[in-house]
Amino acid sequence: MQRTGCDFYGTGRFGQTTPPLVDFLKDILRRYPEGGQILKELIQNAEDAGATEVKFLYDETQYGTETLWSKDMAQYQGPALYVHNNAVFTPEDWHGIQEIARSRKKDDPLKVGRFGIGFNSVYHITDVPCIFSGDQIGMLDPHQTLFGPHESGQCWNLKDDSKEISELSDQFAPFIGIFGSTKETFINGSFPGTFFRFPLRLQPSQLSSNLYNKQKVLELFESFRADADTVLLFLKSVQDISLLVREADGTEKLVFRVSASESAALTQERPDSIKILGAAIGNYCEKIPSSSITCVTYPINIVLEDESARGAQRTSWLVCNGVGGRGISSRLDALADELKFVPVIGIATLLSSRAEEEGGTASAFSGKAFCFLPLPPGEESKTGLPVHISGFFGLTDNRRSIKWRELDQWRDPAALWNEFLVLNVVPRAYATLILDCIERLQAGRSPDLPLSVDVIYKLWPDVKRVTAHWQPVLEPLFHELFQHAVLYSLSGHWVPLEQACFSELDESLDCTRSVLSYLQSSGKQVVRVPAHVAAAVQLAASGVRPVRKVTPAWTRQVLRKAAHLGGTSAAEKLQLLEFVLSDQAYGELLGLELLPLQNGSFVPFSSSVSDQDVVYISSESYPRYARTPPSAPARTSSRLL
Repeated sequence: MQRTGCDFYGTGRFGQTTPPLVDFLKDILRRYPEGGQILKELIQNAEDAGATEVKFLYDETQYGTETLWSKDMAQYQGPALYVHNNAVFTPEDWHGIQEIARSRKKDDPLKVGRFGIGFNSVYHITDVPCIFSGDQIGMLDPHQTLFGPHESGQCWNLKDDSKEISELSDQFAPFIGIFGSTKETFINGSFPGTFFRFPLRLQPSQLSSNLYNKQKVLELFESFRADADTVLLFLKSVQDISLLVREADGTEKLVFRVSASESAALTQERPDSIKILGAAIGNYCEKIPSSSITCVTYPINIVLEDESARGAQRTSWLVCNGVGGRGISSRLDALADELKFVPVIGIATLLSSRAEEEGGTASAFSGKAFCFLPLPPGEESKTGLPVHISGFFGLTDNRRSIKWRELDQWRDPAALWNEFLVLNVVPRAYATLILDCIERLQAGRSPDLPLSVDVIYKLWPDVKRVTAHWQPVLEPLFHELFQHAVLYSLSGHWVPLEQACFSELDESLDCTRSVLSYLQSSGKQVVRVPAHVAAAVQLAASGVRPVRKVTPAWTRQVLRKAAHLGGTSAAEKLQLLEFVLSDQAYGELLGLELLPLQNGSFVPFSSSVSDQDVVYISSESYPRYARTPPSAPARTSSRLL
């Protein structure tokens, strides 16, 4: 008996099917954000390919419609968004771009973009994405109507298909006279780079009713501009991104450009650091054991040029990248193998901006989360830390936010990975950044960098501002920092926590200045830190060691141990006396050489009550210069205050 179907009770053919390609892409577009994130995905593709520059060009040119593959192609000969980079597609790239939602990058942990949906976000803009790279031109048609039934695209080889390309001159005109591609390029059979052409959707289609025009493309550019000054911070290859417009008459103008560079004195520091980082990533992927975290730190300058602005906006950053070793956490290693991830973390701090250099007021810095590129703006990307943090994080399917363990995904491997990464690698990289700043400032190794004690203290997190998901960074970070000399003393030295004594005194008072001067001359390392650093000290020292502070009691201990006040003026001694008396612990004055005499000398306080040790203290009733009472022995006059 032949079974042709399956009814409610019977048996027969049974199984799941995949949805039509258009329906599948529509679902991606519903979940994936429209806006500047689309451009970031294309930058990720360029970064993965090893490109050093990316150009976005909106082109208003209307090309001919006479010699086309079919008359239906005419609607795609008008305005388009181009994206160019200077790397060439590999055979794997050509295969990968055809595999919907099954990115080949996922099997290569060294790639940034590992989500198959990334490239497909361009369908917000177009129905027919086109690719020109090396010796091939490809066109995709998810509607499967342009190139024949059930055909979702067509590809031409410049040499093998040169006759057809020549006959369809209008069809291929949009690939000539742009980004250095010429007729000679087609004759020679190879283009030394890659560019995508996305003809704007001018009328609703089955895939999307989202129409695009020049205004919407410029809005897309503007949404990208929001964090354009940070987009290059954690990239290793791409160094230059330009956004341009080409009018219908062929004239081009720059909308804006962002580029990354090193200072003249430190040109090799970043390239050398990236090589070290690459070797550490390679070792991890090859499962070479290591119980340490490899960290490299380098400065980077970001310049944002805007045609409408008078000058370029320049920001200086210090970036630390860390790679966890295979062995620092067995759970982390197991998840890395399961997810094809690598424990890579980047920390970046803003050192200066053009506004600050010109004496202006810089806006308050707000640290954000990156997955190599900035995540979309919003509360979910805020960390509450005074640095930007990038990592090989597991993201939600639409790449809008980092996955965290919630009730409905408590055992989600990507969410677990993120927690282990934050706990095991972020603190070490963060501490390395702060320690490197201190070392550079001490050694004068980076004179071009605007480093100072205040700048370094601003790198410390404020425990009250850090958001919940990033709180686990704090304890291991402070533990790591306090293994080193990270507190700056009033004597001009960086000292460890166990040597520091914290001053919270009002330095505008004369007695405070005298007290601090005496303590420094006695070899004590007095430090004064901002409130958020003091809070970090309290958190780290809680239940472990008492935090020493400059108090009357501690100052009396120092005075008693020092046993001398050489070089201290009478006025300063009186101010010291005023301070050590301020807590009214008069019994603790015994033995301190701070008792002033009428002749200007000082003697120790004593518990003796003999006549010769009687002390008369001046008051309004008995002023210092009043005649000595007849009954008072003459010898006591030397002990009048």
